[in-house]
Amino acid sequence: MFHFDDSGPIYTQLADQLEELIFTGTFQAGDQVPSTTQLSRELHINPATVLKGMNRLVDDGLLEKRRGRGMFVTPSARQQIMTKRKSNFFDDYIKSVITEAQKLGLTEDHLIELIKRGYQHDHNEN
Repeated sequence: MFHFDDSGPIYTQLADQLEELIFTGTFQAGDQVPSTTQLSRELHINPATVLKGMNRLVDDGLLEKRRGRGMFVTPSARQQIMTKRKSNFFDDYIKSVITEAQKLGLTEDHLIELIKRGYQHDHNEN
């Protein structure tokens, strides 16, 4: 379920992967996520590292601590992730597509047509 590489700190990768599991519905609102101890044992990483990653999700409002019971997905977690990702989508993808289109001399209308064609292609395959 979890995979780590050299792309960044393990706690960040853990938090990102837990966020993805919430976003995709593996963990839903109200679900308890595995404990720090459980994740530490299963993943063979320091409990403090796991806690640091989980605390990032608590700080982001995606998980809530329930004293003596564990950590649970907040009711608004998936929507918060969706909102954040929609906001980042423009900066992470659209800006670079527009920049590349301008370098290629594509007009706005032509770019929109290409996007429509991409949606149609995707729809026809499904």
